Amino acid sequence: MLRRLYDWTFSLAAHPNALWALALVAFAESSVFPIPPDILMIPMIIAAPHRAFRIALVCLVASVLGALLGYLIGAQLFETVGRPVIEFYGKADAADAFRASFNEWGVWAVLIAGITPFPFKVITIMSGGTGLSLPVFVASAIVARGIRFYLVAILLWKFGAPIRDFIERRLGLLTILFFLVLGGGFYAVKFL
Repeated sequence: MLRRLYDWTFSLAAHPNALWALALVAFAESSVFPIPPDILMIPMIIAAPHRAFRIALVCLVASVLGALLGYLIGAQLFETVGRPVIEFYGKADAADAFRASFNEWGVWAVLIAGITPFPFKVITIMSGGTGLSLPVFVASAIVARGIRFYLVAILLWKFGAPIRDFIERRLGLLTILFFLVLGGGFYAVKFL
């Protein structure tokens, strides 16, 4: 099922209304859809590098709007809609334990999930379900999704098609390494 969704999403890149399709995928991915917009964004930027930053902006705006829907699901429909989505991603047990301390670390959860391959919709729903401050949530989502989509756009704009394989296979790992280095820096500043 996921492979069919992946193939369908990738085929949208060649459509004349690809930018609208990208916005729809980015919106839905932040709240319920399992396929990230990157698989549509990457071929669109490779085909038209001069539009890289417009494409990233569409992803950013639509993703943050979708994140607000995820937040609303968590805040108003957690038991009926949010919990089934979280269970689909196998995070239900962790979600219950995580709820108690989520708001203390919520901004970091939004930032990390917004950049990494972790299902962002889980964090958007949890943010609403735990009552994370809406302005904090929105600011974190904008920063995280901006980093993610503009990083891809900049790399593709600068290096072109050869970077596609690298991005698809290693972006998650590079992002995790970045946060390990960032966390190590914070640790060093605080304790050394």
